[in-house]
Parts: sequence; structure tokens; C-alpha cells
Amino acid sequence: MARYDVTGVGINLREVPGEDGAIKLKVLGILLDGPAHAAGIRQGDEILSVNGVDVKGKSAFEVSSLLQGPKETFVTIEIKHGNCGPVQSFKIQRQVIARTPVLYRLEQMENGSASIGYIRLKEFNALARKDLVTAMEHLQNSGASLFVLDLRDNLGGLVQVGIEVAKLFLNEGETVTYTVGRDPQYERTIVADTAPLVTAPVIVLVNNRTASSSEIVATALHDNCRAVLVGERTFGKGLIQSVFELHDGSGVVVTVGKYVTPNHMDINGNGVQPDFQRMPALSEVIERLLKCHMQKKG
Repeated sequence: MARYDVTGVGINLREVPGEDGAIKLKVLGILLDGPAHAAGIRQGDEILSVNGVDVKGKSAFEVSSLLQGPKETFVTIEIKHGNCGPVQSFKIQRQVIARTPVLYRLEQMENGSASIGYIRLKEFNALARKDLVTAMEHLQNSGASLFVLDLRDNLGGLVQVGIEVAKLFLNEGETVTYTVGRDPQYERTIVADTAPLVTAPVIVLVNNRTASSSEIVATALHDNCRAVLVGERTFGKGLIQSVFELHDGSGVVVTVGKYVTPNHMDINGNGVQPDFQRMPALSEVIERLLKCHMQKKG
């Protein structure tokens, strides 16, 4: 659970549709003996406010950002226990729970014709997006004209963080992923809402342990002609699961939908076949991306 914590207080949030159609933010998971658990917050509790800020209408990612802060500082969280329990306020001291999942370096191509910004992303935790932005900006300012995003052995983590990471590479309005399910409330099209942080070509490294959030990122970049995929077919995990509270306080995990790529391919159980098995030359990358753009234009 620690690796998936998004707050610094030891909880993982999930957006849950309420009976009135409004989105509620509930505690999906909690780190045993973490700060939130020690204070009395439990799985299924609803977050109402953070430091006096009403979270109604905010996304899980936005509220997670409000909850984060420097080590040993305090955050005040107002919650409602269960669906009809009492409202309670907790003052919780933050701890360092998530470790940076980002490693990066600048490399030169063998012929010295270009600088490559290599980024290894080990998982999608609380620090993934922030530390990835730092790495991308540093590498770009250092002259990187090509980026390698290494998602090998990245089994996933927080899906919302994966979505926000994918948006860093996409143009405003481009599709990150689709969510589909039998219930219309799980039918969504998720798009990028800002300009990309970098526009240089990207190579995404994948293998059979590239899964879940990693597959969402890889296909978002690939299907929008921002990256080529190199390596092995990915794992194939794209389910959306919700936790439903039972009367005895326990919960049951139910699959309610799945993620579909921008090109409408079902990830789950299929995985994603890469463009190349071995590292291509820069000219091959550019050629493949140009071909992709031409096919999209029809």
C-alpha cells in the first residue's frame, strides 16, 4: 500500500458517484499504522474538506495535491464515516511515505548527432508527476532532442497519476484514454487539457511487466503519434475496480469497467505490441511518427 499512497498521510482516494450524481471522494485504501490510520480514518470514509477547503467538485488528483506537504507538517481533514456516519475533523502530521520513482540522465547518441534524455519511471506514486516534470525540464534545458521513457517492469500504481503523466506529452484536446463499462456512469473520455511540456520525439521502452497505468501512458503517447514503443508485448491489465462497503465494515472489490486506448483497443488481457523489438535509429523513429500523423489525417 505504501507505494500507492498519494497523500503523505497514508490514504489512497477514489472518485465515487453519489446518489445525486455528484462525485464523492472516498478512502479506497489506507496504510496500516500510517498517520491517517492512527488518527482514526478508515476505508470507505468520505473526504469533505482539507485545511478548510471544501473538496466538492474536485478530482482525486486535486485533493491528493492538497493533502501533500513537507514532512512533519500538519494537515486538517474533515471526513464523514461511511455513508451515513458522523462528521469528524482530524489534524494529521504528514510523513515521507512515497519515494521518488524517477531516475534520469542525459546521454549522447553513438555518432554524437543528438542528445537523449533518458528517464526511468519505476511506478506511479505520489511523486511521479512532480519528479517527472523536474526531470523533463532539466533534460530539455540541457539540450535533449529525443526522450526515452523507460516503463519496463513498471507494474502501475495510481491510475490518475498515470493519466496526468500522459498529459505532459500530449496536445490539448488529445485523448488519453477511454473508460467503458455496463453502467453509463463509467463511460468517460479523458483528454489532455494543456499544451505538452515537451514536443521532442519519444521512445517508450516496455516489456511483459509493463502494466496498468504504464500501459495507459504508453498507448496514449503511441496512439497520438507522440512516441514509438520498443521492447516486448505489455502485460495487459486495464480493469477499473471499485470498493463497495459491506454492513460489517468490510469491503468487496468489483470490476466495473475497463480502459480502452485512444485507438479503441482493449488493453485488458491483450497487452500492447511494440513497434520495434530493438532500439531503432532516430531516423526510424521520425519516419514512424510521420507515418502515424499521415494515417491520422486520413
